[in-house]
Amino acid sequence: MADLFPAAMIAADELLADVATSSVAFGRSWRFDFDAGEFVLTPTGRIAGAEDTDAWLEWCRKALATERYRHLVYSRLYGQEFESLIGLGLSRAAVESELARIASETLLADPRTARVGAFSFVWQRDACSFECQVTSVRDETGTIQGSVVSL
Repeated sequence: MADLFPAAMIAADELLADVATSSVAFGRSWRFDFDAGEFVLTPTGRIAGAEDTDAWLEWCRKALATERYRHLVYSRLYGQEFESLIGLGLSRAAVESELARIASETLLADPRTARVGAFSFVWQRDACSFECQVTSVRDETGTIQGSVVSL
C-alpha cells in the first residue's frame, strides 16, 4: 500500500505564499493626479499608464479617495466609509482607530494587498490626515495617504 503522507513536508505558510503570489495578477492602470483631479498625461498627450506594483498603488489611492455606495459604477465592496464617522462625537483616539480600521478593510478588499499598517495621523482642527504603509502579496511596500474633513 502506498504511503499516504509525503516524505518531505512543505510548510503551510510557504504553500499559501506560493499560491497567493502566483494566482494574483497585478495588471495595468492609468496614472491619476489626485491633487489636480485629472489623469496624468505623457509629453505626447496620451494618458500615462502604470503597471504591476504602481497599478496596485494607484488602486489603493483611488479606493481611499472614493466614498463607498456613492457611485453606481463601482461594486458595493469598493471604496471607504469615512463619512460614517462625521458627527459621532468620538474622541481623537477613537477616530484614529476607526480610520485605521476602515482604511485597512478598504485596502484588504483587493487580493493584491497582504498587509496594511504603520498608521500616522495629523490633526488640523476637525480634519484628520493619515498615512499608512501597504504591503502586497509580493512583499512590495508603498505609502498611501488619506484624509477626513469635518469630524
